[in-house]
Amino acid sequence: MTDDELFTEFDQRLQLNEGLSENTRSSYRRDIKKLCNLENDLPEHFLLNLDNQYLINYFDKLSLNNLSKRSQARMLSSFKRFFQFLVDEEYRQDNPTHNLKIAKFYTALPKPINEDMVELLLDAPDFDTALGLRDKAMLEMLYSCGLRVSELINITYLDLDLVRGGIKIIGKGKKERLIPISTEAVAWLQRYLNDARSKLIGTNKHNILFVSNRGKLMTRQAFWHIIKKYAAVAGIYVNISPHTLRHAFATHLVNHGADLRSVQSLLGHSSLSTTQIYTHVAKMRLKKIYFEHHPRA
Repeated sequence: MTDDELFTEFDQRLQLNEGLSENTRSSYRRDIKKLCNLENDLPEHFLLNLDNQYLINYFDKLSLNNLSKRSQARMLSSFKRFFQFLVDEEYRQDNPTHNLKIAKFYTALPKPINEDMVELLLDAPDFDTALGLRDKAMLEMLYSCGLRVSELINITYLDLDLVRGGIKIIGKGKKERLIPISTEAVAWLQRYLNDARSKLIGTNKHNILFVSNRGKLMTRQAFWHIIKKYAAVAGIYVNISPHTLRHAFATHLVNHGADLRSVQSLLGHSSLSTTQIYTHVAKMRLKKIYFEHHPRA
């Protein structure tokens, strides 16, 4: 079996058996193809025959090229998954990533915007236009529910329950979670549905909630540009992305006393350790307040 055929079978397994998104699968493919691209003239069955020492040398070269430990760790995760697939399917007898480790790296703490900045950002769209109403509703949903941008753009209006104020989200790995929607976000969603969506969708027929100016599914990149535009309109000059509002959602909940298990559930994290980073953010905030306001600090 050729390397390309192995890629295809691996990708199908990730999609059908594990329910991984195209973005995640693309990341795996990209990492593994980089491993292949290191060789100008690949020997036959390269991926079936490379050994542990080859991978050690590969990561040594990445370090010499100053690739971050975080990126190396992600690549090793991709390799481990791919070569375990080869073992499971009996294309190989061994996994060459066995015992391979990347030196520990420190997780960068998220830098959420404060609550005043969130208010400025949410008030930036022009509510008198259909696009402005859509953008306002999207920003409110992002901050109200702590959604990933991929989750936001794929919401259908069938997922909404505006009477009870809730929404069903299909997250990573096809995992489903139910999230409450704030009263403010519900009001703006209702206004968007009543006054803007029909104007934007035109003659298109689908259930996607937030549509582009052509009435079709919005891309992640398009919404990234939208949030950058409104940050500039609001006079917010820190680096902002759609994920910034997800970080703000979680950090502000913890700052106001929410327990980590609840925040984990709302964010759709599979592991509590992923959510625990927000306790560090809250502690840093408390330390800053202490040194700013305590008379003997």
